[in-house]
Amino acid sequence: MNIFRLTGDLSHLAAIFILLLKIWTSRSCVGISGKSQVLFALVFTTRYMDLFHTFISLYNTTMKVIYIGCAYATVYLIYGKFKATYDRNHDTFRVEFLVVAVGGLALLVNHDFSGQEILWTFSIYLESVAILPQLFMTSKIEEAETITYAFYAFFLCLYRALYLVNWIWRFYYEGFFDTIAIAAGVVQTIMNCGFFIFYVTKVRKDKLSLQQPFSVCGYFPQTLTSWDSSGSSC
Repeated sequence: MNIFRLTGDLSHLAAIFILLLKIWTSRSCVGISGKSQVLFALVFTTRYMDLFHTFISLYNTTMKVIYIGCAYATVYLIYGKFKATYDRNHDTFRVEFLVVAVGGLALLVNHDFSGQEILWTFSIYLESVAILPQLFMTSKIEEAETITYAFYAFFLCLYRALYLVNWIWRFYYEGFFDTIAIAAGVVQTIMNCGFFIFYVTKVRKDKLSLQQPFSVCGYFPQTLTSWDSSGSSC
């Protein structure tokens, strides 16, 4: 464990808690892709199957349980408690094709052709592209939902960026190098940073469009009822 790994884990938790808190306090999941959250739940489920037979440390076990619990709690809030606010019409990314493609890649490119290793590899590949349904949905909606989700996107981006630094650190000081994890991490960092930049840009654009003065015949909305001295509008 090093400072970059620890900070990366904390950034990941911050992203998860920000999303959960936003949904719970607003009583709404507007703008959130349920499909992306299902993919994240699948990522943690397949990656942490070793919870049933391997103990590494209390920290490791606690983090795994939190990740899995929060992932399924988010899915429940979207598809259960607040399903009336879930925008199915815009969350239309075909995740089944994504899962099949990632599954095929995990079978072909892995460190060891064993059940646990393939599941781990599958989770690494899937996490790198799990944000795609959210990115696709955000590009389709008319207006981005509050800046809070931008913080969610930022901490997701920071989490993967710190993990990349963590791998550089481990390679330099421990000689550790995992091609699969690093390659997938680079892809995920690019995806998450792209989502963050796209989301912030969309929020700024939406705010600017709302601030544009709308006028009819040179009058602002609040003066539309005004009349000139001749008794006629405009």
